Amino acid sequence: MSNSARPVHPVHPARPVQAASPVHSWDEFTTLREVVVGTAVGARLPGQSDPSSWLSCFPKTRAADLGSIPVGAYSQQVVEETEEDLDALVATLRGLGVTVHQPEVVDHAAEFAAPHWKADGGFHSYCPRDLTLVVGETVIEVASPMRARYFEVFGLRGLFQEYLRGGARWLAAPRPQLNDELFEFDADGLPLLGEAEPVFDAANVLRLGRDVFYQVSRSGNELGLRWLESTLGLLGDLRLHPLRDIYGYTHIDSTIALLRPGLVLLNPERISPETVPEPLRGWDILWCPPAEPSADSTEPEPEHSLSESWISMNLLMVSPDTAIVESDQWSLIKQLEHAGITVLPHRLRHSRVLGGGFHCVTLDIRRDGGLEDYLS
Repeated sequence: MSNSARPVHPVHPARPVQAASPVHSWDEFTTLREVVVGTAVGARLPGQSDPSSWLSCFPKTRAADLGSIPVGAYSQQVVEETEEDLDALVATLRGLGVTVHQPEVVDHAAEFAAPHWKADGGFHSYCPRDLTLVVGETVIEVASPMRARYFEVFGLRGLFQEYLRGGARWLAAPRPQLNDELFEFDADGLPLLGEAEPVFDAANVLRLGRDVFYQVSRSGNELGLRWLESTLGLLGDLRLHPLRDIYGYTHIDSTIALLRPGLVLLNPERISPETVPEPLRGWDILWCPPAEPSADSTEPEPEHSLSESWISMNLLMVSPDTAIVESDQWSLIKQLEHAGITVLPHRLRHSRVLGGGFHCVTLDIRRDGGLEDYLS
């Protein structure tokens, strides 16, 4: 048969290929591909007469001592040295092939107000993980209980719009009113987070494939837990595990660090062998050693720091066998290396001053892992 005699078949247009979402992060440890790294530019400490700032920044400090805490812009030295350290982190991540973004500069000194309160300005863009939760292909802006952080995420809005155009989901928790009735006090006069409305920081949450952990504390209430549970039900077959009576102050990532499937780093001051969260029982446990003092800072730690010494365990996993850890924490580094984890030591000289370690100052956007069941 000649070529001209071959039967002709109708040509159907090919179906368009569904593009992969630009956002894909289900856990804390699989290989990192894209991340946001924070910035200290414009960082300032809000006035502590605001109950939400007192609750979020110094919940263990008595009211009579708040006036001794210097507020306003951080020193030029703190900002410049932190920017040097963050630049080194960015260089390392890019050297590993990770795409890195940073927030747009925000004027945190600008005052703003809601109908029932006024803020003397914002906070900082140093900890992008605090206010944004990535679950799979969805970006969730959370409802922080801290008034000074109300508009902080605007420094990432341009990036989130790009992700939306690329096929990602973009949600936001109900904008909180943050009225005075949300902020309560214990018998000693120290601030507590009430239940007037759902509020929580994203840093109260850890992700483990189809399992999500939520720490109920002064930075995340029970109504926030309920809202997140209702929302996760829209995103897939996910299980939310409340963590109560573990650490009552702020975020979870100086208490529990998920290193790889079956291996977890725990804070021995806050968790004991008898109080390991039930889903993690049966995992191999590394008990974090006490923090070792930094020999790198040229400025002494202030009397009032935003983070306790356990910020030393606030590490970033860039793959299941590679971690970025504060360079002075030699005991922790040796422990991780003994567990088969390669450590990339980095300095972060003012992590306690500014309130965040390597997990806090990063927000992973894409990792290789999927909706895995690591607990069954």
